[in-house]
Amino acid sequence: MEYEHVRDVDPAVADALAGEVERQRDTLAMIASENHASRAVLEAQGSVFTNKYAEGYPGARYYAGCEYADEIESLAIERAKDLWGAEHVNVQPHSGTQANMGVYLAVLEPGDRILSLELEHGGHLSHGHPANFAGKLFDVEHYRVDPETGYVDYEGLAETADEFDPDMIVSGFSAYPREVEWERVQAVADAVDAYHMADMAHITGLVASGVHDSPVGVADFVTGSTHKTIRAGRGGIILTSEEHASDVDSAVFPGAQGGPLMHNIAGKAVGFREALQPEFDEYARQVVENAKALGEAFVDHGLSLVSGGTDTHLVLVDLRDSHPDLTGGDAEESLESTGIVLNANTVPGETRSAFNPSGIRAGTAALTARGFDAEATREVGDLICRVVDAPDDESVLDDVSARVDDLCSEFTLYE
Repeated sequence: MEYEHVRDVDPAVADALAGEVERQRDTLAMIASENHASRAVLEAQGSVFTNKYAEGYPGARYYAGCEYADEIESLAIERAKDLWGAEHVNVQPHSGTQANMGVYLAVLEPGDRILSLELEHGGHLSHGHPANFAGKLFDVEHYRVDPETGYVDYEGLAETADEFDPDMIVSGFSAYPREVEWERVQAVADAVDAYHMADMAHITGLVASGVHDSPVGVADFVTGSTHKTIRAGRGGIILTSEEHASDVDSAVFPGAQGGPLMHNIAGKAVGFREALQPEFDEYARQVVENAKALGEAFVDHGLSLVSGGTDTHLVLVDLRDSHPDLTGGDAEESLESTGIVLNANTVPGETRSAFNPSGIRAGTAALTARGFDAEATREVGDLICRVVDAPDDESVLDDVSARVDDLCSEFTLYE
């Protein structure tokens, strides 16, 4: 990762690239949507496929010279089918959000109704936030988590669906630490004659390995990101039945995108092959085990967890009980100064601005990719709590920073 060709042409960009390599090596990535792709995936994503236009689909392109593009995309599709057991897969969406867009455009009309999890209760912008295209194009209502338990209020979801009469119900999350009960959502969708789109962006890898129940074969449509817990090339994916295959493909291209990013699809293909190996199943199990250890460390230090724990790769901390004067943004800033990188996050019943909310979200996918086990992850939890308890104490920050340096040297990255 010397970037010698970039340096010959553009030293400023080369410096930034080298700086990012060092930043990732020397910090602990705990943003729940981030991971460390393998060198093989990075090579594929940085390949000559960035030069190739391949509008259309394998065997039906609008440009010549697509024989290897067809091969790469077909490999990605077949491997995705093997991973998730889907009848039809579209690997062209540039992101999870554009995968969601592809589904919406496939079966909805502007003004149709979407029912989804509220953002501050763990949902995602693309599920219908007013600032997002989905909130601008569609009539959106939200369901929520139970304020007492932190779990999705499935009874409330059913009641809201009965009143709102949505055309589509969206399940899945951006910051929800528990397993989603896909069948319960599907039962509600059936009762109100709505489509069900399951957004598994955060848990694609956990679903592929069987450590989280799969929505494939339950929901009408399943979308996801391919660079979070699955560790493949950066982008999105749609899985559905043959019944909806043509509508989905047409909605992605030409409906929402032009030429696919073939270099990203190459990265997806390589990452999917890695995920089909037995070692990946052990990785996914360790991700969840590490998240549980992280949550236990937080609880032992007196922090409050939304839902009391986690079933997935992420832990959501509500700081209001234990540290009422500390915002998530301030905690994020102090932690980053020590080399621990996570993000401020809204929590159910949020009373502060989304720009400086009351919670922090931490994930274990990237730590696990570096080789962290439960014991090492628990130590990271202890370090986080030391900073949260004394975010302005320079001696504490220095001590934690030194230990983070030790951990980064012990669990190396891209060496």
